[in-house]
Amino acid sequence: MAASSGAAQRWRAQDVVERALAAGTRLHGCAVLVRETSEAVLRWANSTMTTNGHTTSGRVTVIAFVAVDGGVAAGVASSSAAVTAVAQLEELVAAAEATARDAGPAEDALPLPEPTGDDPGWAEAGAETSIGVFGPLAAGLAEVLAGPQRQYGFASHELTTTWLGTSTGLRRRWVQPTGSIELNAKTPDLSGSAWTGASTADFTDVDVIGLAAEAARRLEWGRRKLTLAPGRYETVLPPSAVADLMIYLAWSMDGRPAHEGRSALAGPDGPRTGERLTDLPLTMACDPAAPGLEYEPFLTASRSGEGISVFDNGAPTRRVEWVKDGVIGELAYSRAEAAEFGTAFTPAGDNLLLTGGSTASTAEMVAGTGRGLLLTCLWYIRAVDPATLLLTGLTRDGVYLVEGGEVVGEVDHNFRFNHSPLDVLRRAPEVGATERTLPREWKDWFTRTAMPPIRVPDLNMSSVSLGR
Repeated sequence: MAASSGAAQRWRAQDVVERALAAGTRLHGCAVLVRETSEAVLRWANSTMTTNGHTTSGRVTVIAFVAVDGGVAAGVASSSAAVTAVAQLEELVAAAEATARDAGPAEDALPLPEPTGDDPGWAEAGAETSIGVFGPLAAGLAEVLAGPQRQYGFASHELTTTWLGTSTGLRRRWVQPTGSIELNAKTPDLSGSAWTGASTADFTDVDVIGLAAEAARRLEWGRRKLTLAPGRYETVLPPSAVADLMIYLAWSMDGRPAHEGRSALAGPDGPRTGERLTDLPLTMACDPAAPGLEYEPFLTASRSGEGISVFDNGAPTRRVEWVKDGVIGELAYSRAEAAEFGTAFTPAGDNLLLTGGSTASTAEMVAGTGRGLLLTCLWYIRAVDPATLLLTGLTRDGVYLVEGGEVVGEVDHNFRFNHSPLDVLRRAPEVGATERTLPREWKDWFTRTAMPPIRVPDLNMSSVSLGR
């Protein structure tokens, strides 16, 4: 509600939406997004708690649709300032309108989605987290910090509440939990280190003692150092490393580039949908209803681009199978692109699952390795050749040599790799059991993943990297 006499008060998110829409009644159409994030964090270093805290933040985004010569234009304006006056919203709407008029007619213009029913949670306040969310960690973390290794780490929990209102009468609300924990254990003399991590919605499922035990085991492996030359190695990729590669693949599965011959999903006669990648029954999907990995059941977009459109705000999300039973399945299309190419509206998602492997754990796959490498995680991943989706990047926090089914030591350097995630799927002779995991490279943008370990027969370690 608006402020009464005295100091100005921050309006409720719902009031911001309604007043912004009212300020935009002169427009062809309007969509308003309000996001409020409540975050709690813990940090520890040298086996001592150093930081804990709680912050809140918010953002208002107005998307203005304006009738112009040749069609309808779209413009976006955002503010992170607390809204306490109608004038602020009028300025934001005017800024979005001006941006739209400067942009000219949009190629993806379509009527906004119509409402499909009332959202029972619309009137509720934003969700709040607190330091108390880490309660399930307390006893285990205290035990870990009292152990023989030097422990460093960070835990974060966010609850982001989103309200979406549009000029069609659509009103939707969603609360998105996002949590993660990372541990970095070091030997007492700081000569060795090992990383483990996990993603979570509420920390009730995080086994911090188990994470620390895995790090301690890796430190023990690292007592023997080895040097290996660059080359192609049979490699067991753990779920975290698989997640980072598959996320890049999912981000690359836009329909338009495949139609226009600009991506690895482009074939000689159009997109490679229906082409078999592997004889293994692997399915890579995003699913807003995946237990523990849920995301918004409606689309929110503050920009237009390949596979996404601001005109689609409020459209329902759904399960999308990018790969189904080993075959390339769907590609991402906005509603306008779907109409242009004669296919189905296919929204990208905010989780990623790869299923269809065996019941083997990473440890069991290592036990079945004659000679090869076991990685910990990947980072600094970049595209080398979009036409083949060849990626490059670095290994991080431990490369281990496996001989006769046992880890025999740690390589005393990291490698730069060059490999395509498509080839990871095409050539994998073995895929293990899917588990929830934390991607190391992309965790600040994409946290909700469930991945298996994968055996790669010939991962190309192109050069040596001396960084940890």
